Amino acid sequence: MARECPGPPRPSTPEAADNRPTMKAEDLSIADPAVVGLPDPGLSPPTVAQSGDPFAALRIVHLLARTSLGRPIPVSELVARLNGEHLDWAFSSRVVAGVIVQLQANWMADIRTAEGIRLEDGALGPTVEIEDSARARTWLVGQAWRLDAECHDQLREFARGEGRATEG
Repeated sequence: MARECPGPPRPSTPEAADNRPTMKAEDLSIADPAVVGLPDPGLSPPTVAQSGDPFAALRIVHLLARTSLGRPIPVSELVARLNGEHLDWAFSSRVVAGVIVQLQANWMADIRTAEGIRLEDGALGPTVEIEDSARARTWLVGQAWRLDAECHDQLREFARGEGRATEG
């Protein structure tokens, strides 16, 4: 027979990050919180990078901001590096190229030139070349911060939805 917690959960305080109900630890019916031999439940499932996902785009832009500027880099090398750096993620050439195309559009809107980011098909597949300038690196850092803010917005929306996936 399951033991019920006394009374309804207390609402969270105004200082809390979200508006989920909270309970006192002593109100929970957990027999022994330190059972020896349990595996860590904090494992995260692998994530397949999707087009339009700011979390994937942030990782891609973060890598692009750290690459050598002014020389063509095969997209396949970027994919391999991303998959090596983020072992719980799976990136594809299609998703990486999609982020680069979005960066090109953003660059053209912000800088008013099409020459800053070039995505071209070569003998070894698509390559990306970003102009070798201080403004390019600074602009990429700004794009990463924009994506970071978008990721945090999604996390806040998720928290407000009480842990349920929300549409949007």
